[in-house]
Amino acid sequence: MPHRIVITGAPASGKTIFFERIKNDRSFGDFVFFDELARQLLIEDSSYRTNWDKFHIDIYNRQIEREEKNSSSSFITDRGTVDTFAFHPQTAQHVSSTIENEYGRYTAVLLLESSANLGEKYYKTDKIRQESLEEAIQIENNLQQAWSKHPNYYCIKAYDSIEKKFSEFKDILTSITDKKL
Repeated sequence: MPHRIVITGAPASGKTIFFERIKNDRSFGDFVFFDELARQLLIEDSSYRTNWDKFHIDIYNRQIEREEKNSSSSFITDRGTVDTFAFHPQTAQHVSSTIENEYGRYTAVLLLESSANLGEKYYKTDKIRQESLEEAIQIENNLQQAWSKHPNYYCIKAYDSIEKKFSEFKDILTSITDKKL
């Protein structure tokens, strides 16, 4: 059985940076990597910001599609299907699924805590990431609540050193991928 690993986290968690680092790491060369869909869709079409139902249903469906196309390969994905439920709980009903059903899609989940936990000095926004510090913390709480019952859930704390956090992240990821399924 292939590894199916989710990397998730609220805004400013290091998710995108860590994802890019491991994507370019030869020790993960046998993995398929799925970039985050939300950022990609918002860049393509900013009108999604006024139609959250369509946005999250499209994310869910595109995620399912790419996972199914690569069903025999191990993959690491920047967010998984459960993320859509954490951001927009109505999506579960729209797609006729549950968080528990979606857990079965993934062998492990690594949640990275947001730098919002460290205060304003560490939390930055950009053109796409527009959430306030308080909103980022709420998103993180929603993600933790949604994913925390997954049988292979790992939470990597926020540190003021991104390198310390990345080291812990990579150690956990390596221990997961070294296990034969």
